Amino acid sequence: MPLYFAYGLNMDPAGMAQRCPRARAIGPARLPRHRFIVTRDGYASVTRDAREEVHGVLWDCTLADIRVLDKFEDVASGLYVKINQPVIVPGGAKRALIYIGRSGEPGKPKPGYMETVIESAKHWSLPESYVAGLNRFLSKPNLDVKSLNPSAGDLPPGPVKGVRPRALAPK
Repeated sequence: MPLYFAYGLNMDPAGMAQRCPRARAIGPARLPRHRFIVTRDGYASVTRDAREEVHGVLWDCTLADIRVLDKFEDVASGLYVKINQPVIVPGGAKRALIYIGRSGEPGKPKPGYMETVIESAKHWSLPESYVAGLNRFLSKPNLDVKSLNPSAGDLPPGPVKGVRPRALAPK
């Protein structure tokens, strides 16, 4: 059965169960030498970047699932194209199908889109630093440190000793 690497909305287990009920999650994986972006269409994509990597979920799909994903990703109209790339999983590398947005121009995500992507990334326990990076695509970034690190304590109220307010800092 074909392997599929999801890095956006299709990391959501509930969404995938609805769209592709026979697909089986293998688990977290990463795509080396690529960077996560949001295109002008408002959806996630990846672009080559030798210094970065994209985290996501590897799915074992049926051929029928792939046909459903092709429709979901609007391959026929050219919104996404399909490629096969090696992804890294515990124990080595595997070739997987990846959908890449045809438009590489940066844009803003559709309302609610990145919230689902971020919740899905947390569900799969993707690295905290990666999840924090996804946060920058939100229109109102979630600055709740506790959601990334539940053991982080609250900041004390009032001024912090040794830190001057900007208005009082020397010019």
